[in-house]
Amino acid sequence: MEILVEKEEDVLIIGAGIAGLATAVGLSRLGIRALVLERSDRLRSTGAALTLFPNAWLALDALSASHELIHLYQPIIKGSVTNVSTGAIQQVSYIGKRGGPRTIHRRKLLEALANELPSGTIRFSSKLVSIQSQSPSLAIVSLEDGTIIKAKVLIGCDGVHSVVGRWLGLSDPIHSGRSAVRGLSVYPQGHGLNHEIKQFLDDDKRAGFVPLNHTDVYWFLALKTPQQGLAGNPEQLQREIINSYTKGFPSAYLDIVKNADLSTLTCAPLMLRPPWNILAGNLAKGNITVVGDAMHPMTPDLGQGGGSALEDGVVLSRHIALSILKNGGKIEAEDAIQGYLMERKWRVSWLVTASYISGWVQQDGSNLFMKMFRYIFYRFWTRVVRFTDYDCGKLPNASIVSCVGSENVNKLD
Repeated sequence: MEILVEKEEDVLIIGAGIAGLATAVGLSRLGIRALVLERSDRLRSTGAALTLFPNAWLALDALSASHELIHLYQPIIKGSVTNVSTGAIQQVSYIGKRGGPRTIHRRKLLEALANELPSGTIRFSSKLVSIQSQSPSLAIVSLEDGTIIKAKVLIGCDGVHSVVGRWLGLSDPIHSGRSAVRGLSVYPQGHGLNHEIKQFLDDDKRAGFVPLNHTDVYWFLALKTPQQGLAGNPEQLQREIINSYTKGFPSAYLDIVKNADLSTLTCAPLMLRPPWNILAGNLAKGNITVVGDAMHPMTPDLGQGGGSALEDGVVLSRHIALSILKNGGKIEAEDAIQGYLMERKWRVSWLVTASYISGWVQQDGSNLFMKMFRYIFYRFWTRVVRFTDYDCGKLPNASIVSCVGSENVNKLD
């Protein structure tokens, strides 16, 4: 195989998911070019949809990337939780200081971020094979096709099973004991549902649905499983959900599952990185670090996976920009990365912990103690989600960064 040695890149990002694209957009806004390597041949949209709370929208605003999305999706004001066994219904408010969350198509978010990037920023079908650290300021990346890229900053945004994270020495994420099935159901003539989150609890299972717009409904089922999760093709999985796992569930939920677009159906174990591994783990080495799920995979019980990845992208971009301002147009990659980690690791450790506890409260049995605990949890939900009012901050003025680094902004140390 012919070896291709490419021109040295200033910033190399592994993975064109939410974290990778958000980081690339943040850097682009500051006049810093990044190359994004994506192993797939197109943008991946596994997961169908995700819920973005106000903290995520503040991060998108900081990236100037919310304008394509905000008018497409309505905020969620309220919802309900139904105990399948007893029929008891508890109302839940989702309104915080900055408004309610919006559930959106994952594909739309990825496209909105990608549309903000200069042409040629994303290189598809680029699978990372190995990483070498030539010095604290230069990483060498080898790709499956024989390409070698030298990078002055290497950012791993390659998901839960991150190659970059493994190279840094991070321990593997652990299984939460649960898996989740997710899908979209599409009603071309309109579904006629209220714009609310409906959830259903039954022993160790939790299900729900929420409309995205007037035609599309996102639904999920979370249940306790071994780490390998549920097996079977989409048709078998759909049949198993209806016939085995959701017996006695309301017809409103079952009808939505029956109407699922099978091409959107996914099933995956819910993984997390223990907070102590984030606080004390090897999150960086010299000019190499991790962002998003590569750093802090968490369960989806508080809807913070995507939002925290967007925050990461803003914060890392800001610290790189501050390094440029501090060093007269040059960047000290190691200092910028350490500043980013100091700002992020405590918050994301709390999010991982709170998400896991939320899942335990909502889905760990139906004895009297858990029923009381769960009632209190939902009763004070608006207090639980106060952290979603968090503002990760803005990016520095791009003109100031460009002015300071007019000669050296693309010559990183």
